[in-house]
Amino acid sequence: MDAIPERPEPAGAGRSPGVGLALAGGAPEGAVYEVGALYALDEALGGGKLNDLAIYVGVSSGAVLAACLANGITPAQMCRILAGAEPGEPPFVADTFLQPALPAMRSGVRALPGLLGGALWSYVSRLGSQTLLESLTRLSQALPVGFFDNEPVRLYLKDVLTQPGRTDDFRLLKRRLVVVATDLDSGLAVRFGEPGLDHIPISRAVQASAALPGLYPPVEIEGRHYVDGILLKTVHASVALEKGAELVLCINPIVPVDTVRAVDQGVLPRGKLLDRGLPTVLAQTFRTVIHSRLEVGMAAYETKFRGADVVLIEPERHDYMMFFTNIFGFDERIRVCEHAYQATRRTLLARFDDLAPVLARHGLTLNRDVLVGERDLWVGVGVPGARRLGKGRSREAVSSPRGGPGRDVVRRLDAAMDRLDRLVGERLP
Repeated sequence: MDAIPERPEPAGAGRSPGVGLALAGGAPEGAVYEVGALYALDEALGGGKLNDLAIYVGVSSGAVLAACLANGITPAQMCRILAGAEPGEPPFVADTFLQPALPAMRSGVRALPGLLGGALWSYVSRLGSQTLLESLTRLSQALPVGFFDNEPVRLYLKDVLTQPGRTDDFRLLKRRLVVVATDLDSGLAVRFGEPGLDHIPISRAVQASAALPGLYPPVEIEGRHYVDGILLKTVHASVALEKGAELVLCINPIVPVDTVRAVDQGVLPRGKLLDRGLPTVLAQTFRTVIHSRLEVGMAAYETKFRGADVVLIEPERHDYMMFFTNIFGFDERIRVCEHAYQATRRTLLARFDDLAPVLARHGLTLNRDVLVGERDLWVGVGVPGARRLGKGRSREAVSSPRGGPGRDVVRRLDAAMDRLDRLVGERLP
């Protein structure tokens, strides 16, 4: 085992831990939504607040952002990285997250003859007591446990976290970070970053936390296999509360869609999700289960952690854009990030009278003046050209906020998006 380096005193050590941030998962589109929401919240708090909290808790794709925030990467920088306009940062290319798990697929194909032979022998030797279909179920062992390779995800995040002034080591962070995953064989939550598990690289822990079964294979760490932490809880805000946090800000992008309002407004021609096929039905089912569990958890916090405040920010149920978007296109990412920014601003303004006093109790000021009126996310972060691309009016290069050209980055992103569109199939309307 590596020698344990001297760990800097984490924020909040020796006093009340204060404010924490818990970020849920939600696949790539959820992460993009959270980036826009984080910038809106940070802007309304005066800027720089979300990089100076006592504890960060991340699960699944939210763990990626939590690791970045704990390393000092600002929400504005995240926005620029999404737009390919942050010089010095490893370029964000969406197909990093959708590399086919070819080794696992080849292994499954090689195993098929043996599995088929065994299935047929089982059927013949147990003739009358087992149907052929029952015997053939063993062929499922040839299916890959994940269709996409998550090793490129880990390598990309490692590249980001090993830039100057950052670290891929929990023990060297100045702020406390906890990444939650699920132990596949025990079904229990595992908190990477806590003593005993803080020697695991942050990028490896995030890879494990985001290993959604079926999408990515389980991640092996020291002989154990880990999968997505969202299988147990949606945001894991209790981790921060158990550490003594008095206020936990939570962002959750996973909300089931309610199409009734969209149909009434004439935005959607029909509200029957069944007409859109199995993927849409599964998505709605998954979101409904995850969100209902979140609601139960939030109610439990009120009684278990009396005196603590939990603020939840999430999309409205009629936010059909988040449900039907194809995040694997460059235009879509730009639009979703902008959409999340504007939606979060509206939410904060609508809830201002309730939220401002809660935040004030913990030393945070919610600025109404920032929330009133119109603002452009991309102008605010220094990439005015991104919004034009997001509306599909132009394919010109995004200009760097420091004056450097971004044409090559955009060209590579466009090529990657074209490949992904062919992989994912027809876009949802």
